[in-house]
Amino acid sequence: MADIAKLTAIIEPEAAALGLALVRVKMFGGTSDPTLQVMAERPETRQLTIDDCAELSRRISDRLDELEAAGRDPIDHAYRLEVSSPGIDRPLTRLADFQDWKGQEARINLTEPTEDGRKQLTGDLIGVEGDQVSIDVRKYRAVTIPYSQVADAKLLITDRLIAATAPLSVEGADKIIEEEV
Repeated sequence: MADIAKLTAIIEPEAAALGLALVRVKMFGGTSDPTLQVMAERPETRQLTIDDCAELSRRISDRLDELEAAGRDPIDHAYRLEVSSPGIDRPLTRLADFQDWKGQEARINLTEPTEDGRKQLTGDLIGVEGDQVSIDVRKYRAVTIPYSQVADAKLLITDRLIAATAPLSVEGADKIIEEEV
């Protein structure tokens, strides 16, 4: 199993060198299709272009190849590298994400149930105070939990989120380009 903290320490400087913020590093797919997933974004726009993805992918591949050649490969088996934007229904992986996206609808899965037995909270993010995350749970009440109790969380696609995450440019989105290979 790959050490995600070690991989993050290797990948984060490569993203930073391009002016990108790392959103998530994750291994998934088990033994049948192991995939190293890297999500990043431009802090000023919260988006990532295809060129950004390609450049970050090259930098990560080169760095991991260097480590492998030096006998220090952090992943001891074959895997696929996937570099992408976090997308519109992005994961919330940092405490600051819960503040940055306050007012948006999210789903938070907890490591332990709340005092009333809930392991999942869905509603509008209220924000962060210290290390506490608050969410207005639909048809219930506002709930505040320690960030350490968040197992995983993500934004949910709503009209409000779509409006808040309009693309930088839609130029060419309506054109089909055909190329011979």
